[in-house]
Amino acid sequence: MVLIFTVFCLSPLYGADRAPINVNLIIDSSSSLTSVKANMTAWISGHLDQVLANGDRVTIWSVGTATRVIYTGTINSQPDRDAAKKSIQDISGTGDTADFSGALREASVQASQGQQAFCYTLLISASPSALTALLSGPQSNLMRFSRMEEFSGWRAVVVGLNMDVRVRRAAAAFFGS
Repeated sequence: MVLIFTVFCLSPLYGADRAPINVNLIIDSSSSLTSVKANMTAWISGHLDQVLANGDRVTIWSVGTATRVIYTGTINSQPDRDAAKKSIQDISGTGDTADFSGALREASVQASQGQQAFCYTLLISASPSALTALLSGPQSNLMRFSRMEEFSGWRAVVVGLNMDVRVRRAAAAFFGS
């Protein structure tokens, strides 16, 4: 019994001893963001504190009528975390649309190039029409492996980019073919 207690209760916290990952955060910066920004940024900030570990590579996109990278860097200290969070806080909602396809396509390309690093992609949408356009557009296949969490006025979608390729590769390695 003491062994079980030692193993589970005194072992390092979840995620503390893992290899660095690539984190893609794709955030809707259309005018729909304005009414939910405080709630959304607070949730993202807390979520990043749970997910990020030193050595993780983070890319944050602001997606409105144009898509642009607003932060990219490796998290090595608290000031790095704070800089990533500040870039999110500085997003302002403008324009009527959010075109997620470009950022999602670029994140997919980066995920396929980093074969060894695990890739975590989180898409934040305040605009239902933007998600509808993404799901009915040419990049819809990138959303095949995803999980959505609904909040009041916005959604967080964890996207499993290139998951099919990784599953096939792992199955082939497991079965020795």
